[in-house]
Amino acid sequence: MRIKLRYFAALRERLRRSEEMFEVPADATVATVWEMLKKQHPELGVMERSIAFAVGQEYVDKTHPLQDNDELAFIPPVSGGGADSFCTPGAFITRLGGGQQDAGRR
Repeated sequence: MRIKLRYFAALRERLRRSEEMFEVPADATVATVWEMLKKQHPELGVMERSIAFAVGQEYVDKTHPLQDNDELAFIPPVSGGGADSFCTPGAFITRLGGGQQDAGRR
């Protein structure tokens, strides 16, 4: 199945792209895709503990199952990288094109 991968912040800079289509097995989870990505780009391993994942603009964990045409976003910490420095869900939606009115409701 095919899914769209979206990369943000430092991850986007390391990979030199903001998105790409990715072919994954039918039973893939977020963890499956992250492992596939790390095999292609071993330098991403240093981000393992601090990265957040979102599918369809909702934060998920690595066990989340994926479906054909899903959009999987990889979101590293912003502004220095502390555990509490991830984009808030509202900021994430705004960043993906939701609008200020959507961000204020989250």
